[in-house]
This record gives sequence, C-alpha cells and structure tokens, in this order.
Amino acid sequence: MRTTSKLLAMLALLALPCGAASAEVTLKVVMHSDLKIVDPIWTTAYITRNHGYMIYDTLFAMDEKGEIKPQMVEKYTESPDKLTFVFKLRDGLLWHDGAPVTAEDCIASIKRWAARDATGQKMLTFVDAMTAQDAKTFTVKLKEPTGLLIFGLGKPSSNVPFMMPKRVADTDANTQISDFTGSGPFVFKKEEWKPGDKAVYVKFDKYKPRSEAASGLSGGKVAKVDRVEWVAISDQQQAVNALLAGEIDYIEAPSHDLIPLLKGDSNIKLVDWNPLGNQYTLRPNHLQKPFDNPKVRQALTYAFNQKDFLDATIGNPEYYKVCKAMFVCGTPLASEKGMEGRLESNFTKARELLKEANYDGTPIVLLHSTDLQVLTNLAPVAKSLMEKAGFKVDMQSMDWQTVVARRVKKDPANAGGWHAMLTSWVSADILNPVMAGFVNSSCDKAAFGWPCDPGMEKLRDDFARATDPAKQKEIAEAVQIHEGEVVTHVHLGQWYQAGAARKNVSGFMTAPAPVFWNIEKK
Repeated sequence: MRTTSKLLAMLALLALPCGAASAEVTLKVVMHSDLKIVDPIWTTAYITRNHGYMIYDTLFAMDEKGEIKPQMVEKYTESPDKLTFVFKLRDGLLWHDGAPVTAEDCIASIKRWAARDATGQKMLTFVDAMTAQDAKTFTVKLKEPTGLLIFGLGKPSSNVPFMMPKRVADTDANTQISDFTGSGPFVFKKEEWKPGDKAVYVKFDKYKPRSEAASGLSGGKVAKVDRVEWVAISDQQQAVNALLAGEIDYIEAPSHDLIPLLKGDSNIKLVDWNPLGNQYTLRPNHLQKPFDNPKVRQALTYAFNQKDFLDATIGNPEYYKVCKAMFVCGTPLASEKGMEGRLESNFTKARELLKEANYDGTPIVLLHSTDLQVLTNLAPVAKSLMEKAGFKVDMQSMDWQTVVARRVKKDPANAGGWHAMLTSWVSADILNPVMAGFVNSSCDKAAFGWPCDPGMEKLRDDFARATDPAKQKEIAEAVQIHEGEVVTHVHLGQWYQAGAARKNVSGFMTAPAPVFWNIEKK
C-alpha cells in the first residue's frame, strides 16, 4: 500500500508541466505605509523611496560602512584639477523592456533628480556641463571642485538619484511619471498594483548584479525570491497576528508596544536594519502667515520638548533618544550649539515671541497623519504644546498619503493648503547641512515649506566647498546656530525601529532603507 502511494505521488509529479515541481518563492511583507504615489523623485515619502529601490538602480551607492561605491558605474576617472570626471557604465545593464541603459539616460536622470533633491540642487550649482561621450560613457565638468558629485550620486535616501530611461527622466520633475520602467533587480507589476490591497514585484531575470557581495545599498543585488508582495494592512495588531500565523513573512515597522509579543514567539526574529535610526521633525510652511514671521517660528522651538513627542509615539526609552543635535547624535557633526534653552517647553518665552510678532490668533492648520503608528500621536502632542504657548490650532486628520499629496500645495491654509506638518527623517538623510532636505532654504526650489534665506544658503555653499572635517564641523555648528533664527524646521528627537521576520527568512541588509535583494525564504 505504501509503495503504491509513493508510485502514485511520483506519477503525479511527472505529470506536472515542466518547471512546476519547483514552486515559485513569494515573500509577503507589510510595509510602514500603503503605496499610492510611485514617483520617487516627485516625493520624498519613504514608501515611494522603498518602491524605487525595488525597480531602479543607482550610479553609486552607500555601503554598510557609509562609504560611497560604484554601482551601475564600472569605473570613473578624476582629472588632477578635480574638475573633470569621466564615468563608464557596466556591461550588460538593461531596462526592464530589454533596451540597454545609456549615458544619455543617466544624464537625463541626474538632471531630473537634481531639480528636486537638496543635495542635487546644490551639486548642480557646481556643474558646468554633462555630456555623453558614447553609449556607455559620460563626462561631468565642474566649475570648481566639490566633494558633492560622487557623494550626491550615491546618496542613500530621499530623494535618491535613481536612473530612469531618458523618455521617462525627461518628464518635468514637478510632474509625476506614469512609466515605471527601471533596470533594478525587480520589475513592478503595474497591472497587479491595487492601492489599499497590495503592490507586486517580480524578479528581473536579465538583471546583472555586481560581482562583489552586497553591502548596505551597494554591491551585488541578487534577487533570491521570485516575487515580493507588499500587503496593505494598516492595523498593527492584525499585521502582527498575520506574521505570528505565518500568513506574511516580514513587517518593516511593527508597533513598538507589540514588540514584546513578537519577542515571545520562537518563530519570529527582530531585524535591526537601520541602526542609525530616525529623527522626528515639525515643518512650518514659511509661505503662510503667521509662519512667514521668524519670531512665530522661533516660538515653536521654545514651546516644544522632545520627550513628550517620543513618549507619545515610541513609549519605550530603549527605542528613543532625546537629542538636541540637528545633525544626529552619535555622528561626526553632532553638536548642541545654538540650542541652549530651546526644546524645553518654555511657554513664557514662546508667548513673549508671539506677542512681539503680533500673532493675531490665526488658527494653525496642522496636518495629522492617522494611519502610521509612528506618526499618529505627533500632531496631538504638537497641538497641546502649541496651545499652551498661545497658538490656536486647527488639527486636520487624514491618512499619510493624503498628507504627502497636500503638503506640496502652496494654496492658502484655509483653502486646501497647510501651516504645519510632522514627519520623520531617516538619520542617513540628515547627516550634514547640504543633504538635510529641510535645511535647504532656496525659496521655490526648497522642499515643501519653502524657506527662503540667503544666509543659510551661503553656509550650505561653504559646507559644499569644505573638505577638512574640522572646517565642516565648524560650518555645521554655524548652520545650527543660524537655524535658531531662521527655523526651517524643529527637530523632535531620535528614535529607532526594529523590523520583524519569520525565522525562515534571512539575508536582510543593514542600510538606511529596507531592501529586498539578498533576502532568502526557506
């Protein structure tokens, strides 16, 4: 009887179509947000950045040690005067439609990225010309030396200089793209994308990884699963239950209060994929009264304190740090200069500043994200502290993707615009004054909130020219001191997030962004 059963099983297996015996490996994950906007240059939203890393590649990339390494670039040369760089692309680079990646594609992509990104904008002021020498080689000529070129082309997070076909990259940077052809290790299945349900990516079988091992965001991007599904589950308890039951394989950002539950299951492991952590921030809209007045913005720095925000969102001090250093505690440019007396909920000082500014009680339209656990409690805390300082606050609740769409609007706050919003930056995005998107004070070219301050831009220019670490530290401290007057934003403390995975899933990279190459599911 046993022999007959075995024989029947073997015959059934032989009857399957060729290849069917080797089941497709699908990785099911819950990301920190639903994917609704899919242009990683148009927005800095991290869910869209994560989408970008699935389907696009970069010329350079940051490894696990924080060093910038060639990625799509095979090799490059630098002239003795440090003004001319020649880049040669690797052999075998293909777009998902089968066309070869060309130098013209890369030049167009650099230009589109640089139109939106803080580092890219500053980098482009040093660029005299970018020209294609042949299909795989292009030259960048600088007006004066800067360390921003290679660093900028390999910057790790929003906005990332992802390479796109020229026909796509020629799209105005302020208009969202509709063609999602990339050259990365996964292909976006647009026809299976259902916002609110799932986003699907499949292995690009013609992708040619680099030969070296993967490290951070660099090296050999080997897709070891056939299919990745981002499943939209907004309820944290439901997501954790699905992970515990084996219905999904990974949660990017489980709620901190549920981590003890995950630690208690022998089939689950925590993944510290971003040890540098993150930084909370409030962004005032400099175009709208009353935040067009610097004294009103300064009042925020005295009204707020970081611990209230961190306790309300993270709760467990094991996963947060009160830190007044704008450029991240534990990094070379960390300093608390210029922050004396601020972020200590000095409501008397805040009220004095509002009185000096003749604040007339205009209700502050404060955008409140309701569906991301690590952001949801920020706005209520801000509202409470602002009201104690004398502000009137109109907190308007909406999902995160609506916040992302609304924050780029310059309409009056009472006509669909906004006064203030809260978000979080990955620490790797804010390590210096040039790359920190909210420090950019270039008026209409600045990120949403649009600060306009020539003094800050002069300091950022000085930092871009400096090569000596001591000089860079001096300039970064000057930026932070000047920030106390300008207040492009208010930083609200550092926090850390572990991911959670089934133990049969391995190969997670230590990087500023969650990536899915190198991951195996057994």
